[in-house]
Amino acid sequence: MAGLLAVAVVPAAVGLAELLAEVRLLDAAAAIPVALACGIAALWLARGARRRVERTLGRIGGGGAARAGKTLGVIGICLAVAAAIAVATYYALVRFAE
Repeated sequence: MAGLLAVAVVPAAVGLAELLAEVRLLDAAAAIPVALACGIAALWLARGARRRVERTLGRIGGGGAARAGKTLGVIGICLAVAAAIAVATYYALVRFAE
């Protein structure tokens, strides 16, 4: 669940900024720390699930879910980093233009 949230929060914030006139696109930058935290949580939870699967020799199942959680966590972190780079670049360009 944390992996899905990590992947969905940045695009949802950008979509919300496009739909609502009172929300600017830069306000969507508030979703960056949320995506990063959820991505890290997804990696942490996937690691624990993977250990549990290995400890039981796979009898409890869940290996695929652990792999999916890890993948979504990494994608969520990558989206958060890309969004942070985009916001930092925007601010740098605005400052140099002044």
